[in-house]
Amino acid sequence: MKLPSLDPSTFSKLLGVVSDLTLVMDPQGVVEDVSVGRDSLSALGCQNWIGRNWLDTVTVESRVKIQDLLQSRGATEGMRWRHVNHASTLGNEVALQYVVLPLEGGKLLALGRDLESLAELQRRLVETQQSMERDYLRLRHIEARYRVLFDTSSEAVFMVDGSTQRVLEANVGAQALLKDAGKRLVGRDVRECFDADSQGEVQSLLRTALATGRIEMCSARVAGLAATWTVSATVFRQEGGAQFLVRLVTRESMLAPRQEPGSSAALSEAMERFPDGWLLTDTSGVIKSVNEEGMALLGLTASSQVVGQNMERWLLRGAVDWGVLNTSLRQQLPVRNFATEVRTLSGMTLPVEVSAVCLARPEPMYAFFVRDMDRRLQGGASSASQSQANPFAELSQLVGRRPIKDIVGETVDTIERMCIEAALELTHNNRASAAEMLGLSRQSLYVKLRRFGMVAESESESLG
Repeated sequence: MKLPSLDPSTFSKLLGVVSDLTLVMDPQGVVEDVSVGRDSLSALGCQNWIGRNWLDTVTVESRVKIQDLLQSRGATEGMRWRHVNHASTLGNEVALQYVVLPLEGGKLLALGRDLESLAELQRRLVETQQSMERDYLRLRHIEARYRVLFDTSSEAVFMVDGSTQRVLEANVGAQALLKDAGKRLVGRDVRECFDADSQGEVQSLLRTALATGRIEMCSARVAGLAATWTVSATVFRQEGGAQFLVRLVTRESMLAPRQEPGSSAALSEAMERFPDGWLLTDTSGVIKSVNEEGMALLGLTASSQVVGQNMERWLLRGAVDWGVLNTSLRQQLPVRNFATEVRTLSGMTLPVEVSAVCLARPEPMYAFFVRDMDRRLQGGASSASQSQANPFAELSQLVGRRPIKDIVGETVDTIERMCIEAALELTHNNRASAAEMLGLSRQSLYVKLRRFGMVAESESESLG
């Protein structure tokens, strides 16, 4: 094909279309002029190549290719594109593809194409392939877990095609139930696995499950067996069609869980008629339920007067008592015979003993048993009056032997020590709560602990 001579402007436009980078060099490969057709190549600093040898602008592994291009000098038989890497000012490498053409006067014209878009496409292809391989491996793992669960299940399980109702898969339990290990259970119509009288029930079961999309159940007799089985069918979509997961369960195993509601009802009635007060709260102390004795203890006429309120509101010491109870229950430690007082609806105070446990199911909750101490003390008053001696009998024997000041001082110290020990035991050695319970400041409690020798020497030094 013969073309007329092109003017310089037309030739420049043609080079801009053909190449992204154009170099004009002398026969030795020294760059004399540079033309950049894409802004993305600005990181190469191509304008700084003028006066430099083309060989010095490429990376080490590309030098051999540049030498081959310069030696060929654009010969027609040796003209071919070569992949070359340039070092960028950003520290990375930029890939270009060059071909060299001869010019008049022995000069050379190098046309370069940016390969970054091709490299990006290759990177995306590699990333996509790796992602597909990861997804394929994940599917293999899921299939392996499904296969282990399917084959080790003690129940008889079938996978049934939704359109033909033929068995696609049957686990070991199904094969053992139907005594079909030596036959081809897979491929048979699932209705053939049941007695003739039950095939209609199974057919209706599959149609209902397909129409509703829910788990449907019916009773049927398995072929060759006298017992009645519960058949459940679950529909799901796979490979563009519907499939059924059919399970066969004995009637006894289905009836066993039905005994739980009866047990729960009996337990609920027992708690309602319990002779002590019983309250159920969540972990923040909000009351969820209370029995009749608990309402009578607090002077209530209806459970709505206490349900939804915080238990802290009914304890005389409020946050102190609740903090002690909550700390133990949060650590899964039962509370036994915690002595405190409650405030009734009329404002009266009542001494009680509280026992509590943490219930983990169906959700974390606290169960409190509250016992009226006044009733307990009244019931045992007669026997206690006969068996207990006068608590001040021993003190009266000290009169005349020791001064009254010493007797009173020792008595006060003994009582203080007993109160501090009781408070520390109730609060699980939480001294801040014990001080608040005793009505003392924390510093006063530390002074009394040191005076009674109830702290170790190293701990006493840290307190001092």
